[in-house]
Amino acid sequence: MHGTGLFLDEIFDKIDFSNNPLTNIEYENCTFNNCDFSNTNLSDSSFSDCTFSGCNFSMASLARTALRDVVFKDCKMLGLRFEDCNPFGLSFSFDNCILTHSSFYGCKIKNTLFKHSKLQEVDFTNCDVSNGLFDNCELTRAVFSSTIMEKADLRTSFNYSIDPEVNAIKKTKFSLQGLRGLLGKYDIEIDEIG
Repeated sequence: MHGTGLFLDEIFDKIDFSNNPLTNIEYENCTFNNCDFSNTNLSDSSFSDCTFSGCNFSMASLARTALRDVVFKDCKMLGLRFEDCNPFGLSFSFDNCILTHSSFYGCKIKNTLFKHSKLQEVDFTNCDVSNGLFDNCELTRAVFSSTIMEKADLRTSFNYSIDPEVNAIKKTKFSLQGLRGLLGKYDIEIDEIG
């Protein structure tokens, strides 16, 4: 598992990779079930068309890591710095993941799916999430600043605070309940009368 190598179409179950470097390794069309990558150095490794289910990536190092068409499901991903990844072909989706304190600073991640995920205190500064779908995500204290969010869908997400004056939100979809998250800085009262 260590050093340079290529793994194709393999399934990894309940393997503890934590604190072991996995640098310069390529994984294509592999599945990882209930594996522990916490504090692992994944520098210069490549994951293409891979699925991670029930894995722990908390505090893993992603320096120049390639993530291309990767699916994360039921994963714990605290404090990850996705901006350190190889930007070429960067694409992934998140389903029922905990991404608290992670950062996508400056990432171009158009069309990304965030589904039923905790995105508390996640940094989306200078990020392009155009056409992204935030489906039922919790966004308490997530940072949106100079973020391109055009045509993104946040209708079912909650607890966000997005300043329309410093973010590109043209044709972004919000629910009526989400207006508080857009107008919060104006200290106005919004009542639902009906």
